[in-house]
Amino acid sequence: MRTARMSRRAMTFAVVATLATGLLAGCASDDGGDSDDAGGGSGGNGGTTLTVGTFGTFGYKQAGLYDEYMKLHPDITIKENVTTRTDVYWPKTLTRLQAGSGTDDIQAIEIGNITEAVQTQADKFIDIGKEVDKSKWLDFKNAQATTKDGKTIALGTDIGPMALCYRKDLFEKAGLPTDRDELAKLWKGDWSKYVDLGKQYMKKAPKGTKFVDSAASVYNSAISSETTQYYDKDGNVVWDKSEGVKRAWNDAMTAATSDMSAKLKQFDKPWDQGYANGTFATVACPPWMIGYIQEKSGEAGKGKWDVAPAPVAGNWGGSFIGVPKASKHQKEAIALAKWLTDPAQQDKVFAKQASFPSRSDAYDDLKMSAETTAYFSNAPMTQIFTDAAKTIPTAFHGAKDQPILTAITDTGILQVEQKGKSPAQGWDAATAEVKDVLGQ
Repeated sequence: MRTARMSRRAMTFAVVATLATGLLAGCASDDGGDSDDAGGGSGGNGGTTLTVGTFGTFGYKQAGLYDEYMKLHPDITIKENVTTRTDVYWPKTLTRLQAGSGTDDIQAIEIGNITEAVQTQADKFIDIGKEVDKSKWLDFKNAQATTKDGKTIALGTDIGPMALCYRKDLFEKAGLPTDRDELAKLWKGDWSKYVDLGKQYMKKAPKGTKFVDSAASVYNSAISSETTQYYDKDGNVVWDKSEGVKRAWNDAMTAATSDMSAKLKQFDKPWDQGYANGTFATVACPPWMIGYIQEKSGEAGKGKWDVAPAPVAGNWGGSFIGVPKASKHQKEAIALAKWLTDPAQQDKVFAKQASFPSRSDAYDDLKMSAETTAYFSNAPMTQIFTDAAKTIPTAFHGAKDQPILTAITDTGILQVEQKGKSPAQGWDAATAEVKDVLGQ
């Protein structure tokens, strides 16, 4: 998938098969990527070829959008250049941006790279914000792609509003409420209340089960709800003084030092097996994870999973598309980028692979498939995710957000959860790793 720790359409999806091969493809593949003609034999017989550079699976081709656009514009041919891994895609894109040549006419930008793009590459992109009504996008999404002087370098594609997915059959066996509204009230307003419920679950936990998949999942969920994470509003690194980090770390440590965590690393094979075997009862779930859960839990999980609002609104995932100044067809590329991010097109991509729109005017027509809705106990998922999307805080971001997050989760938290270190020792390990990341 496109995910917070892996990259995102690597921790990027179709609701089932595409989700696993796309979003996650960003993490799973070892090759640098490949290029795909988008035409499929229809439209696009004219003289202008537009290239769209993406990572993982954005869903445009899968939802038939390229073919649809080329039918509407027979003078345009669209070619999608896909690089599976974002850790390959972004350095390659940076090199081409800095050289002023070799870029695609439209370049996708993952959420983990958008701050770097805004802070160091803004002069390489068209100010596409002048071409659209920016008020149609959520405020936090606009802010992520906008420079201090008001230049918007890219348009939001998808976002990852947070919810909580839970196994209601396991909750029932543990003597906990199973009604999603009742659970939402129990943990409303604070992720620590969610962790506290984990303590109750473990008192009567069904044999072989844990409350949550991992302490890192708790951390990632909690930090996504914070305004101040690793940087302050002036761009200063404040991760070690951040109240948001402290709260998220403390919640994660409660999970890591108790018996409520299955101690799994997300997107590793044992985590996938945990879904299939029903070994954990809850997992934080943005829309793009719905199909992943459905696939990995399989037929045995149908009707056992449910979805409830998260304690606090947060965002996990999302991307953008921008038009580099190096594009030889700027006017045509801007028109395509605007069309691809129109509400009708965002709705079609959501229907195909659960990529949640970043435009609020797309929400009225969102539809989850009947099969997926039934799988998750007929939960009103589009409403839950829409409500969350509208209240996601505008967080302060910096160029090293992603590696700092990875240092905390993959070094600090894992030291405690899997190697038996104390929270203080885990924090020290994370600190050393972060300092290395920041060159301190």
